[in-house]
Amino acid sequence: MTENNATHTITTNGGERELVMERLFDAPRKLVFQVFTEPEHVARWWPPFGFTIPVCTIDLRPGGLYSVEREVEDLDALITAAGGSAYVYGTSSTAILALEVAARGLAGRIKKLALWEPSYIVDDSRPPLPQDYQEQLKKLLRESRRGDMLELFFTKAVDMPVEFVAMMRQAPFWPAQEAVAHTLIDDATFTRDLSLPKERIATVTVPTLVIDGGQTPWLSHAAQAVAEILPHAQRRTIAGQPHNVDPEALVPVLVEFFKG
Repeated sequence: MTENNATHTITTNGGERELVMERLFDAPRKLVFQVFTEPEHVARWWPPFGFTIPVCTIDLRPGGLYSVEREVEDLDALITAAGGSAYVYGTSSTAILALEVAARGLAGRIKKLALWEPSYIVDDSRPPLPQDYQEQLKKLLRESRRGDMLELFFTKAVDMPVEFVAMMRQAPFWPAQEAVAHTLIDDATFTRDLSLPKERIATVTVPTLVIDGGQTPWLSHAAQAVAEILPHAQRRTIAGQPHNVDPEALVPVLVEFFKG
């Protein structure tokens, strides 16, 4: 497939500032798909003339390769769309992700950061994650055992009782959870063993509110540990709130902090 085998169409609409570019390739559909999805092809046509791509990795499989850097780019794009700066809120493992993103270069674009119960394990108030936790998730996905992936997550990462998770498996929401179970592998990629990266998050100078509900000791301990490390952190407990916090209890606290 060469440039000579492609037909270009450009449509403009000056009144609505719309530009549509289409390219019709005289090539089999399978080949076109390969050219856009396989690294050896992409590395040849993606860079501008005279440049190369030293590293090109693509994995389109559910549960395939994941990079935290793409999360940074996604949030960066959202902040740009929001006007260049934004207030950021993260809960549980996404609170960990929010800290990672801030530590990797976006802190200057985040006005304030609010974290609900970042799920680090900071002491022996709960069992540690199994060392092969992520590998177990991958194995279960290969075997199409998505429900078991969720059970592993809830019992080993969230530390919920097995009996409670067994009841959850009968709930109406469970099939929808199974549909996105493969993302647990991505989650495990950036949370690792849930240990607290003290040196890295200490570089996050954004004003931060760290919140917990006081109902789950290991999460409350994690919230306190994070607040003690961050240079400009505040602590708040919304008494009586479980990890699945009620928005009606949380939103007023966020509004007060972000507007303050």
